[in-house]
Amino acid sequence: MSENVRGKVEGDAQKTMGTLSGLASPADLKALSVEQLEELAEEIRQLLVQKVSATGGHLGPNLGVVELTIALHKIFDSPEDPIIFDTSHQSYVHKILTGRGGKFDTLRQKDGISGYTARGESEHDWTESSHASASLSYADGLAKGFQLTGRKDRNVIAVVGDGALTGGMCWEALNNIASGKDRNVVVVVNDNGRSYSPTIGGFADNLARLRMERSYDEIMEHGKKTLKSMGWVGERAFEALAAVKEGVKSQLIPTEMFAELGMKYVGPVKGHDVKSLLHALAYAKNYDGPIIVHAVTEKGHGYAPAVNDVADQMHATGIIDPVTGLALSKSKPDWTSVFTSEVLAAAEDRDDIVAITAAMAGPTGLAAFADQYPARFFDVGIAEQHAVTSAAGLALAGMHPVVAIYSTFLNRAFDQLLMDVALLNLPVTLVLDRSGVTGPDGASHNGVWDMALTSIVPGIRIAAPRDGAQLSELFREALDVSDGPTVVRYPKGALPQEHQELMRLEDGVDILHYSDTDSSLLDVLIIAVGSFASLALSATPRLEEHGLNITVVDPRWITPVQASLIGLADDHDLVVVLEDGVIRGGVGSLIAEALSAAEVDTPLRRLGFPSVFPGHATRAELLTEVGLDPDGVVSSITGWLDGLMVDDVVDGAEG
Repeated sequence: MSENVRGKVEGDAQKTMGTLSGLASPADLKALSVEQLEELAEEIRQLLVQKVSATGGHLGPNLGVVELTIALHKIFDSPEDPIIFDTSHQSYVHKILTGRGGKFDTLRQKDGISGYTARGESEHDWTESSHASASLSYADGLAKGFQLTGRKDRNVIAVVGDGALTGGMCWEALNNIASGKDRNVVVVVNDNGRSYSPTIGGFADNLARLRMERSYDEIMEHGKKTLKSMGWVGERAFEALAAVKEGVKSQLIPTEMFAELGMKYVGPVKGHDVKSLLHALAYAKNYDGPIIVHAVTEKGHGYAPAVNDVADQMHATGIIDPVTGLALSKSKPDWTSVFTSEVLAAAEDRDDIVAITAAMAGPTGLAAFADQYPARFFDVGIAEQHAVTSAAGLALAGMHPVVAIYSTFLNRAFDQLLMDVALLNLPVTLVLDRSGVTGPDGASHNGVWDMALTSIVPGIRIAAPRDGAQLSELFREALDVSDGPTVVRYPKGALPQEHQELMRLEDGVDILHYSDTDSSLLDVLIIAVGSFASLALSATPRLEEHGLNITVVDPRWITPVQASLIGLADDHDLVVVLEDGVIRGGVGSLIAEALSAAEVDTPLRRLGFPSVFPGHATRAELLTEVGLDPDGVVSSITGWLDGLMVDDVVDGAEG
């Protein structure tokens, strides 16, 4: 790209645009003409490219809903009419239109605006969770609540992507929404043919067929031109036709998909044509009862680097060049890439290895597997519950399924793991990417709950590798388990430094550090879980400076609790469990129970994430905030030992 072109693009992006600069709230849209709304759409696209390229975030999805979001706020009256964005990663335009456009320099940063809707930011944000397929259930409940409180005049709008509609929860909600004939729920299907990657399944095929149908607006425009060419008779005929639009729509619009539900269907509507969107949404607003508006959009629309990104149309980006769309920093080897190599190697060695993902082949590292072993790869859509029970079926048929999902999304498939996999002692391996604190992605994307949740499943084995080499080892060990489920969990981001063990005990526990100093000093055993091995080893020299003997071990497998850990605990004066997960019900709790059962009374303390929802900031910032950094570890351990020594003195005096 020439410097002249680059200068023009960057210059345009830095201008304070006319229509956008005068926008303080959605109410300001009411007076704008279609032409002004179209100008506003272009200004918002420039702002999105400029700001998101500097902070990272969900660029493609937001570029695809610019006109749709403008039309929603033009027609409906937020927050009186709640607009619920499913997943809400595509809510940036909504944030701009509701007075937060000037805060986009802080997007996804500590104390800045969230990458998802956030109730603390604005009265226009009704929800916060970034998990898919929930918006329709929220809408159903809101509409019922408005009806019960005498506010049936309020509309509830749920904007749901075609990818999210692959989730069963959406269809459970639609079944209930359709039964409320006197409740005004507007379901807007944002159909771009994709979730992270192209949407799959029978529902997606039906939507694709509907996309090929001529929209109501096109048919009406054709009729208008034809009838008006007949003079005043034709004009009167067109007016009569428009006056009975309810009946006309029923005849012209394909409703096969939703006939069984008994829901009105409008579309497909051109999702980047402001006039068509306004027409369809105005009709939906005035319709009594639940209605579906099908808007066909293009992910990344208006920004060539996103549109041309074959993988996911810039679903989520890091910091990029706003002109070329290219990343400004070189990617480092990460946890996911190690998993990719290992699962490919396993599939080459074993014909029984199959891989399952929930609409996230690329992010979880299974895209290469899908290319190389297409017959053994299954993308089930955004349907984690189905993914896990389908894996159980594959295991019953003699396969060893590998289910790769983000840690946070396993939360919704816990029942399936417990009752459909573990109860049957089936060999299913769950690979949980983005475990622990994930950082800028916000509260509901963190994976701090997976160890507390999965560790209560009878017979499960859970591995937490400390580095890339251990991920390779532990994944292979997990695949060798044939009598029950296994979990391999690891965090987001670049790989840490590898730490070679000093010794591996017979049950697989690795000793990473042992202080060979004065035997009269207090002995502290640090059980470091997963990637927190690096944190423990960073704190060790400073703890030794405080006159302590430090032993650092990596259990590798956190369940079952290894016997050697109990023996080591008995030989030390204090046990500290350091884990990248919630303290309540976590690894420390498991080890405390094991020590109690073995009648080992060595004091045990736990360092992990408190029972709160992590905010959005960098991983390092969030960990430091709760004392999970070298300073915090040193301060906590020395403080505990001071307390224990005081207790010993008191006990001696009383004796």
